[in-house]
Amino acid sequence: MKNHQISDGRDPLLVTIDEAARRLGLGRSSVYELMKSNQLEVVRIGRATRIPTESVAGLVQRLRGAA
Repeated sequence: MKNHQISDGRDPLLVTIDEAARRLGLGRSSVYELMKSNQLEVVRIGRATRIPTESVAGLVQRLRGAA
């Protein structure tokens, strides 16, 4: 289900848990832990769980700042 893609070629606003894991270079379990600890924002649309790409980028920025 890729209907959350913006049509003008930009990155999607929301990604699946698998896609967030791929972008971060982590496993699904690690992404679930980040979601559980509120380090990644979660958006639920019906039964679908998505993560805003801004939340993924924000996590990376926070981690880079902590280093």
